[in-house]
Amino acid sequence: MSTGASPAAARGLLLFAHGARDAAWAAPFEAVLARVRAQRPELQVALGFLELMQPDLAAAATQLLQSGCRQVDVVPLFLSTSGHVRRDLPQLLQRLHREHPGTRWTLRDPIGEHPDVIEAIARAAAASAP
Repeated sequence: MSTGASPAAARGLLLFAHGARDAAWAAPFEAVLARVRAQRPELQVALGFLELMQPDLAAAATQLLQSGCRQVDVVPLFLSTSGHVRRDLPQLLQRLHREHPGTRWTLRDPIGEHPDVIEAIARAAAASAP
C-alpha cells in the first residue's frame, strides 16, 4: 500500500489575484476558482491574493501543500505583466522555494495574455456596443 501522494494530488494550481478592500471584488475570481475545480476535479486548486484579502499567497500555497501537491503552477489572474507580476510575485515565489524546497513552483504567464482570454474580452467588448 502506497503512503505517498497520488499522481493527481501531486500537482496543484495556484490562482493569484491582486486583492481589494471590497469583499465583493473577489467574486469573479472565486467564480474562476469554482469553474476550474469543476473542469479539472482531479487537480488541487487554490486562490491567493497579493494584498488586502485572504488567503494570501503563502496561505493558499499551504492549502495545496497540505493536499499533497509537490508541483504547483502559479497563474496570475492579471490582464498583463504588471509590476506586481514582474517584481512582487517572483519575490513571493522565491520565499516559497526557500521554505518548501521539495516543491516545484512554476510561474505561468498572466491569464490576460492568453490568446483565448484576449479573444473572449474582445468578443465581450464588441457585444457591448449596440
